[in-house]
Amino acid sequence: MSDDLVQKVSQFVTYEAECLDHQRWDEWLSLMDENIQYWVPAWHSESELTNNPRRELSLMYYDSRQGLEDRVFRIRSGRSVASNPMPRTCHFVTNVRAQMQADGSCHAVANWQTLSWRNKKTSTYYGFYDYVLTATEGVLGWRIQRKKITVLNSLIENVLDVYLI
Repeated sequence: MSDDLVQKVSQFVTYEAECLDHQRWDEWLSLMDENIQYWVPAWHSESELTNNPRRELSLMYYDSRQGLEDRVFRIRSGRSVASNPMPRTCHFVTNVRAQMQADGSCHAVANWQTLSWRNKKTSTYYGFYDYVLTATEGVLGWRIQRKKITVLNSLIENVLDVYLI
């Protein structure tokens, strides 16, 4: 794990969070590979997550960028009751670790926390990110091939959406 790699990956994941916080949906989507696996597993028990998004319950699962594009369309169009009104959010991404893989991809993990303000109430979400990134000529040199988001909250009071995690 080189300091240079960690710095580059940190800049990238911070940029992704910034896109979400400022609702720059097209920029956020441009960070995703066409065949991205975007997965938020559910908890089997207090200590065990679900393992297979196709056969077990997930809090959220998209197996392509098209699914995320559809989600953004509903957010933008106002057709998402859960996103009306849109909350104000602030993501914090920290403790980034990154390692290049033999196939040229980069495996990265980080801790995250999101503060959200909606309907006169602040909510906090937190957990772990687990990424597989591929090198690209695009924004900051990476594209997200896989993103697994572990939500550690015991209670989620609102409908969970991409901009909250």
